[in-house]
Amino acid sequence: PPLLGAAPPPSLAASRRGNAMARSGIDKYGKLGDQAFARMDKVNSDLLALTYGALVTQLLRDIEDVEIVNTTLEKMGYKIGLRIVDEFLAKSNVGPCQDFRETCDVLAKVGLRMFLGTAAECVQWNRELTACTLVLPENPLAEYVELPPHLTNRLWYSNLICGVVRGALEQLQLRVECRFQKDTLNGDEHNMIRLELKEVMREDYGEDD
Repeated sequence: PPLLGAAPPPSLAASRRGNAMARSGIDKYGKLGDQAFARMDKVNSDLLALTYGALVTQLLRDIEDVEIVNTTLEKMGYKIGLRIVDEFLAKSNVGPCQDFRETCDVLAKVGLRMFLGTAAECVQWNRELTACTLVLPENPLAEYVELPPHLTNRLWYSNLICGVVRGALEQLQLRVECRFQKDTLNGDEHNMIRLELKEVMREDYGEDD
């Protein structure tokens, strides 16, 4: 048996160093997220929830088809995501990310904190580190909302968030699929969004004649 106080095996030591580095990075981004949020112009959370609720209600009245409403909310968010990247880069003080995992940590701890007012956790990574789940402890868009039975497990009320994430990452040359897995409005314990990298795009600067 190993002696008390003996050094751990190299593989275990490397694993611990990796976990410590990951925790350090998350803590760093949590602080950056709080600082960036402090620099943002604030919108009253009640007003945000009520305004978004009015939007969803109007879409349901105008379109009636719930699946099309889900798609419409995602597309609206996508357009927002395309536009907010410049503001994120200007106010976040975050440098270039080295890989998709770091990008997701920045998205969860800084991006969502800046623009939604709440940070998320990245969990359930796949082996290739190309897919994870964002867990939102709070969802300001869904405050005071209760879905009627005929919309439960059919309407992804906050699907705008998925569109914002997709649009913002596409501006950064990352094509992703983003979808809600669980929603507290449907009786789930957590708000969970699955995020999967589909393609790292390359900028086309054209070829010389």
